[in-house]
Parts: sequence; C-alpha cells; structure tokens
Amino acid sequence: MKLWEKNYEVNAEIDRFTVGRDREMDLYLAPYDVMGSMAHITMLETIGLLSSDELRQLLAELRAIYREAAEGRFEIEDGVEDVHSQVELMLTRRLGDMGKKIHSGRSRNDQVLVDLKLFTRQQLRDIAELVKVLFDELIAKSNELKDVLMPGYTHLQVAMPSSFGLWFGAYAESLCDDMLFLQAAYRMTNRNPLGSAAGYGSSFPLNRQLTTDLLGFDSMDYNVVYAQMGRGKTERNVAFAMATIAGTLAKLAFDACLFNSQNFGFVRLPKECTTGSSIMPHKKNPDVFELIRAKCNKLQALPTQVTLIMNNLPVGYFRDLQIIKEVFLPAFDELKDCLNMTAYIINRMEVNRNILDNPIYDPIFSVEEVNRLAAEGMPFRDAYKKVGLEIEAGTFRADKHIHHTHEGSIGNLCNDKIEALMQQTIGSFGFEKVELLTNP
Repeated sequence: MKLWEKNYEVNAEIDRFTVGRDREMDLYLAPYDVMGSMAHITMLETIGLLSSDELRQLLAELRAIYREAAEGRFEIEDGVEDVHSQVELMLTRRLGDMGKKIHSGRSRNDQVLVDLKLFTRQQLRDIAELVKVLFDELIAKSNELKDVLMPGYTHLQVAMPSSFGLWFGAYAESLCDDMLFLQAAYRMTNRNPLGSAAGYGSSFPLNRQLTTDLLGFDSMDYNVVYAQMGRGKTERNVAFAMATIAGTLAKLAFDACLFNSQNFGFVRLPKECTTGSSIMPHKKNPDVFELIRAKCNKLQALPTQVTLIMNNLPVGYFRDLQIIKEVFLPAFDELKDCLNMTAYIINRMEVNRNILDNPIYDPIFSVEEVNRLAAEGMPFRDAYKKVGLEIEAGTFRADKHIHHTHEGSIGNLCNDKIEALMQQTIGSFGFEKVELLTNP
C-alpha cells in the first residue's frame, strides 16, 4: 500500500531498492508520527475539514495506535511503504473513508520532518539528562579526591603535579561546554515544520500556530521552503552536538585505559566491568572503555556522513535524504549507551592514592622549586637554570608539599562554579513546556 499509488505497479526490485531500510528506520518514528497526526487533525477540525465527531473518533484510534507504538507492538506490514502509510492504513481499516481525510493539507515531506523533529527533540532531552548523570559522577569524584595527587603529562612525559580532583573535574567542565552545543541543537530542532507540505505550502487555510502550540514547539520554521531545506541541516547540527559529547567520552575512555594499565596503575576499574583472556589468566581488560572509545570515534564521523549525503542538493526534497535516517536514528541509542556505561564505571572506579611515592615522579616538582626560589627573590631564569642543573646532576630533592590557590588549580577546583554553569544550561532548555503539552 502506497499513498501515491495510481493505475500501475512499480517493478519489484525498484520498489525494494527505493524503500530500502525505511520501514525498519520508521519504527523509531512511529509514536511521533501519531503525535503529529493528532495535532494536524485537531487543526483540520478548526478550519472545517473535519467534523467534531470525526475528530473525536480519529483521535481515539490514534491514541490506541500511539499506545501500540509506545509499547513496541507497532509493525509496518509487508507491502506498506512507511510509517505514514501504515498509520493511515490502520485508521482506514478501523474507520473507513474517514481515515483517508487525515492527509489533507500535508505531504509526507512535512510529515517526516515533524516526525524527525519530535523524535530528535526527545532524544536530545534523554541525552541531556544522561550527560547530567555523568557530570554529577565526575564532580562527586573530583570533590572526593581533590587532595589526591597524580602526575600531569605533556607529550606523554611527566610534567607537573596534577590531582584526581583536576582530572575528574576537567571532564565535568568539558561536558558543560558540550551541553551548550546540545542546547543549540535542541533549540534549532524545536521548531515546527508541519504545514510546509511538500515545501511550498498549501491552499488550505492551515493554522500552523495551532499545531506549533499543540506539539510544544518554541516556534515554527516559518518559510515553507526553508522548512524543507531544514531536512538534513537539522540532523547535521544535532550530529555535531552529539559528536562533541562523543569527543569528550572518547578522550576520557583513552585516559581510563591508559591509567588502568599496569605501567601506570593510576586507577583500577571494577573487576566486574572488565573481561578476560582465553590464554592469559591474569588479564582484566578494559574492553568497555575501549568500545566506548571506538563507538564515540565513530559518532564523531556522523556530521561528515550527514553532510556528504545532503551537501550538494539544491532547494527542495530529494530521496537522498532518506539515507540520512539510517546513520542518524540509531546513533542516539549508541551515544546514550556510552554515557550510561561511562557513568556506571566512573562511580565504581578506584584510584591509587600513593602514585607520587615513586621517585620517578620527583621531577614533576621541579617547577614548584623554581617558583619557590623566584618568590624568594631569585630571577626566574636563574632559578630555572639552577634547578635544571640539579636535575642533570642527580642532586634535585623534591619538596612534595604544594600550595596552589588560584581559581581552577589543585587547591581551588571551582567545582561549585562548574556545577552552576551546568545547572544554568540545563535549566534553559525548557523541557517542562514540552512535557506538559505532548502527552497523548
């Protein structure tokens, strides 16, 4: 069943090729397709294209279909092209010709646009909440371990004193910046394309503000041509936000793998979160962080994938855009899985509190000695040379009592400021409005 069927049949292989994975991908969109249809027909009743009794019956059936989709019982039947066709088919079976009226004033183009916007909006909310969970775990570890020193590195050479408070806190603050990208993506997503039809509007007197309000959008994509131009652009912008978070996770995962190795021994992953070897009985491998690193590196390629699919298309709809769904829709589950796993292990991670007892790390205190001498009046460059010569001669003795006080340093992490940054961003998404307005 195809909404565009006429008096001829499409070649079966052409049909298979053009439908592709659309039915599989559209299962992600099913509940949101129903929500969009509910708002659309509510608007149609206000402009006289449906009677109040028709609206009542259609809404009742759409609520039933929504429950099927939300509970995972919704299926797109063989021979049915997409989610839009399936919903309309189900309504027509249950209500007869009344079910055929729901498409008035819209195209599958703006239907899939609104589906994608509603789906993406919910996914961005889920990701924001999971980022906050991980952020809280990192801040808690940073506060707990603020006085536990560890070596800092440049060029993978021991450099200066750091701390676990700094290490965990750095990734927390990184997530604050990542959340700004996520918020921008959410704001661009949270605009209503419904009513743009095939990209050129409709001769019906549609009330686009009503559907905007019913679906909890902040505003609409006003220009109908631009609404269609947003297909691909929205996904690309969201993909950049996801890639930013993935970049933070990938770097953290690399650190965790490195610091967990015997050569470093800075952290210990919970044994139940490691895997073994089929030949080496001593192995406890950090496979979870290795997979997080790989998955997040793959996610960082997502903006490029989306860009290469839609980048050279002129104005208007093209079937190329269908392929974006195949890389875009499953990516949310992958990122959410990585966020969940990272937060779980960070919560249970143990650290080595005595790393700097090993004299191989004594040189990291050289800068502290240079600064002490400079504070006592010796010119900095002379102090630098004196300490350098002591290190070369093997006579340098490290004073491991350090005192850093400036903002963001070992002794003044500013975690309260970092928490305030995160809370400010989370609070300005406006999730509450959507929650109140979009519960079928």
